Amino acid sequence: MRAKPQLIEEEFKKFCKTTANSNNSAKLKENKFCYYLGGLEESATSILRDLSKPLSYSLPIDKLCERLATKVGGICALRYERTIDLKTVDLKKLKVRDLKKILSDWEEDCDGCIEKTDFIKRIESLKPKYLKDEL
Repeated sequence: MRAKPQLIEEEFKKFCKTTANSNNSAKLKENKFCYYLGGLEESATSILRDLSKPLSYSLPIDKLCERLATKVGGICALRYERTIDLKTVDLKKLKVRDLKKILSDWEEDCDGCIEKTDFIKRIESLKPKYLKDEL
């Protein structure tokens, strides 16, 4: 069953209205996505038809992204941050970038941290402060 492109565009515009005026990083990325595609009133251009028509006939997302990238350069580069469950994750398997992000989210520094093991030790020492076990 094919969806109507106009209906897809209307729903996308409704969704885009929920992304405005937010400090949430995920919402900011969604807002940027809406701006690129023309889902917001303040968008400079609109390529919604280029989104809605292929979606209406179920074009695979990676193919759609390739098509949109020819019109809007950074559209496929938008990525959501990975959420890390610190209770179960093996810190040794994370990248230093992720370890730094954990410390940044906690608003903690790691003075003198040079190697990955330094960051891991710092996080392990701060875990009891930030991760309270729920009973």
